[in-house]
Amino acid sequence: MILIPAIDLKEGVCVRLYKGDMDKTTVFNQDPAAQARDFTASGCHWLHVVDLDGAFAGRPVNADAVSAISVVAAMAGVPVQLGGGIRDPKTVAYWLERGVARVILGTAALTDPDMVKQACADHPGRVAVGIDARNGLVATEGWAETSDVTAQDLAHKFEDCGVAAIVYTDIDRDGAMTGPNVEATAALARATSIPVIASGGVSSMDDLRALKEQEESGIAGVVTGRALYDGGLDLKEALALMEE
Repeated sequence: MILIPAIDLKEGVCVRLYKGDMDKTTVFNQDPAAQARDFTASGCHWLHVVDLDGAFAGRPVNADAVSAISVVAAMAGVPVQLGGGIRDPKTVAYWLERGVARVILGTAALTDPDMVKQACADHPGRVAVGIDARNGLVATEGWAETSDVTAQDLAHKFEDCGVAAIVYTDIDRDGAMTGPNVEATAALARATSIPVIASGGVSSMDDLRALKEQEESGIAGVVTGRALYDGGLDLKEALALMEE
């Protein structure tokens, strides 16, 4: 199981939201490239980047910041996965041609699953699906809209089409430092053959241990952000735990 530090971008700077609310934002670093440099220097194997403005706009917004992060990560040999505002083949290709190792398709997974499947065929191993859930139901449009589709039902649509991973976020845990929804994440992982990356709520080493205990369910990784910025987690220590 791998640990993936998160860099969320809003108006060109690194932030964390509280439960996905764009009006409840904490700025942690004015320089996204410097933040990427700090994370890669600590030995992480991936970076998780989200264009929050892009998720609401439905198109790339923080392109300069993403590009700066990608340059730093490439120098360190660390791949970047990117989500937020990627909803058509042109945007998928745009990012993959500019150094992003893997794109995460969230809203498009619900609204245009055929496009997602075609993207997987066109870019093998480089497309992940983002499933963001509120009370078990998939949310879209930067978490502003909640559907009537369950996380597991959406995951089932992408079996055997080449999705590299599912990034599963429990919105009510995201940025809240209340612990991840281990039960729901493990249940999703057991329900699909696609590797699941947990996201949202990790605040301590105990949270990481709880997820690691469910590794056999199919949880392949953990994304964490606020705990690293607030000092609740030491990145090197956390990486060592997950790699045991």
